[in-house]
Amino acid sequence: MNKILLIRHGETAWNAERRLQGYLDIPLNEEGERQARLLAEALESESIDVVVSSDLHRARQTAQAVATLRGMPLHVDPALRERCYGGFEGLLYSEIEQRFPAEFAAWQARDVDAILPTGKNRGETFRQFYTRATSAILATAAAHPGRTIAMVAHGGVLECAYRMARALPLETPRDFKVYNASINRFRIDDGKLLLESWGEVAHLRPALLDELS
Repeated sequence: MNKILLIRHGETAWNAERRLQGYLDIPLNEEGERQARLLAEALESESIDVVVSSDLHRARQTAQAVATLRGMPLHVDPALRERCYGGFEGLLYSEIEQRFPAEFAAWQARDVDAILPTGKNRGETFRQFYTRATSAILATAAAHPGRTIAMVAHGGVLECAYRMARALPLETPRDFKVYNASINRFRIDDGKLLLESWGEVAHLRPALLDELS
């Protein structure tokens, strides 16, 4: 059995303004760096054998804070990247709707096989992305049998893991939150991904309270 702590990266400037990132390599903002420090401190006393991250900067920064505090190496896996949104990337949601009304409508309607417009990168359908993301999680676990893995990825990757663990159809609306720098606990038992805890963010609140006092 593997235990997996699946973590979303800290906040970026584009997260704050609802600008779609996808494959675009955006670093953490000041708030994201603070979140990464608090995350690392919260995990310092936990038993973790492996730290692995998406290769995008925002995830690597978050994971590096965890690995550095523990004196552990950081492993990088490009298969844990966020979904590639093609021509949507770099745009605000309002801009996507204006420029690509048909594709935006299909996206919002959760057409999981809808083709995205090509931009700097070639977009993935949600089904393609789901297969990539969940395969990467299971492959990492298989490479480290019996270990506890801290895995830092992206909101879309966390959504895919949640759907797999809860056996949710890909077409259903996302009615659950995916928080920056949240800890989400899974285990893999007999090759099946199972959810233990979702959306832990208590570690982010003490500093916020201090700033308000």
